[in-house]
Amino acid sequence: MNIMILGSDGYLGWPMTMRLANLNHNVLAVDNYYRRLIAKETDSEALIEGPNLKRRQKLFENKFSNSFEIKIGDCTDYYFMSNMIKKFMPDVVIHFAEQPSAPYSMIDYFSAKKTFDNNLNSTFSLIWAILENKPDCHIIKLGTMGEYGTPNIDIEEGWLDINHKGRSQKFLYPRQASSLYHTTKVLDTDLLWFYVRAYGLKVTDLMQGPVYGLFTDESRVNDEFLPNFHYDDIFGTLVNRLITQAVAGIPLTVYGEGGQTRGYINLSDTLKCIELSILNPPKASELKIMNQFTEQFTVNEIAEKVKLVSEKKGRKCEIKKIKNPRKEMENHYYNAIHSNFSQLGLKPNLMTEDILSEIFDKVMERKELINSEIALPRVRWNK
Repeated sequence: MNIMILGSDGYLGWPMTMRLANLNHNVLAVDNYYRRLIAKETDSEALIEGPNLKRRQKLFENKFSNSFEIKIGDCTDYYFMSNMIKKFMPDVVIHFAEQPSAPYSMIDYFSAKKTFDNNLNSTFSLIWAILENKPDCHIIKLGTMGEYGTPNIDIEEGWLDINHKGRSQKFLYPRQASSLYHTTKVLDTDLLWFYVRAYGLKVTDLMQGPVYGLFTDESRVNDEFLPNFHYDDIFGTLVNRLITQAVAGIPLTVYGEGGQTRGYINLSDTLKCIELSILNPPKASELKIMNQFTEQFTVNEIAEKVKLVSEKKGRKCEIKKIKNPRKEMENHYYNAIHSNFSQLGLKPNLMTEDILSEIFDKVMERKELINSEIALPRVRWNK
């Protein structure tokens, strides 16, 4: 297939680019290095940061028998997007090209506006570029489980059947995001659902939980192919951040009571889920929503897992509960359904001690590069 990946320089985009190229798809990798820029602006550089896409392309070609094309540009620019779609004529577009951090979106007005403008305009430009140039293209959009919030009922896979006063209808599951970043994802879903209904687009919207890990089939070949790895409070996901704190000898920071429950997924399983989404597209005029995670844990449970791995390696590890910088429920009901990918054949890599240990060892190789100050919370929801 012709597959375009928006946000190919990212934590998910780079491994996805390599994987699909090695599956012999014709891949166009698109990015403008926006995530690298705002990471530098906030003193949040990654512990592992790959070279730019041009250099990555050369390294990939030298090691593997496949390659991919590159286009550097801004996905919020409709004319840039439209010209790409017109020339490449993708069968599938995978949309990762959004500001990925909830804390970043909550720093101040300017970071909030950048998040809003980037995330909504990239999706809106993509929709119209597809409508006008390749309306049968399958859009795979990365959403987030954070769209749902923490409701006191089970979270279904995107939809909810409502019975009211003797009548029934199927609606999008109610969204109640807890950050501006997550709110932009809610608005993405609403935009896509409108254009699916109005113009017959076919869209898969993936509600993904926090991702962790470093290893895919390609990155195991050589460290040159590792994805970028953030451990700071703004761009680092929970598991990656806690592992880095353990390596650096910093107490594992648990926000508040630590009862916050979320669905987690290994990086390698994210790639598998998107491969399955490509192979199982929706029909025209269908918005297919799937919850993309494999296990549910509280923050306390994650911290205990990391502590156990650290201590088995002979490194003392302390868990420290601190005042929660976020505005969120710390103890709540949480049961999210995630059966669709299992039915499609996903065999997950669960969060075992061995998997966490492997990540720990790779971070340990870069122990001297860790900046302990940025692993602690610098952004607060309530000023």
